Amino acid sequence: MDYDVRRITPADAEGMARLMSDEAVFGGLLQLPFPSADAWRKRLEKMVDDSDSLSLVAVADGHILASAGIFVQPSSPRRRHAGTLGISVAVEWQRQGIGARLMRELLHWADRWTNLQRIELTVYTDNEAALALYRKFGFETEGTLRAFAIRDGAYVDAYGMARLHPRPPQLPHPPHLPPHLLPPGPRSAS
Repeated sequence: MDYDVRRITPADAEGMARLMSDEAVFGGLLQLPFPSADAWRKRLEKMVDDSDSLSLVAVADGHILASAGIFVQPSSPRRRHAGTLGISVAVEWQRQGIGARLMRELLHWADRWTNLQRIELTVYTDNEAALALYRKFGFETEGTLRAFAIRDGAYVDAYGMARLHPRPPQLPHPPHLPPHLLPPGPRSAS
C-alpha cells in the first residue's frame, strides 16, 4: 500500500488517539490506555508552534499508520545540541519499512538542516524490533535504566540509546591569521 509522510497537524488528533489506543502500541511507549482525541488535539496544537522539533506521520487512505518525532528543548543552552526521538507504528504496519522511512526522514532533517549533534531515546529492553531498527540507524546502547516504567502491572527496564551525528558540520578553513589573532590551542603538558 502507498502511504505519505508529512508533518503532523492538530487535525490528526483522532488518528493519533486511535493509534495510541492499541495496547500493542501504547504498551511499548510511555502512553496510557484510553487516550482522548481532545487531549491529543491540545498536544498537537502546541506542536504546531514548535519550529525546533519535527513530528511526522505516515498516512494511507486518511488513516495514521505511524508517527515519529525528534523533540528539542531550545530553552536549555547546554542541551540545544540534543534531541529526543520517539516513534510508534500500528501493529499491522510493523516490519514493513514504515519505521525505517520515518527514521530516514527524521535523521536527514536532524543531520542536514539542524545543529543537532546527539539524538537520544529510551526503549524497553525486550522490544527487539525497535532495538534492531535503532541499531540499523547507528544508535548505541549507553546504559540500562532499571525499573524504568510500569507496564501491565510490572516494572520494565529500558535502554538509554543515542546516536551522535555521523558527519558533524565543520567550519570552513579560516584564512591565514597572524599568530597574535589565533585562538589559544591545547596546552602541552610540559
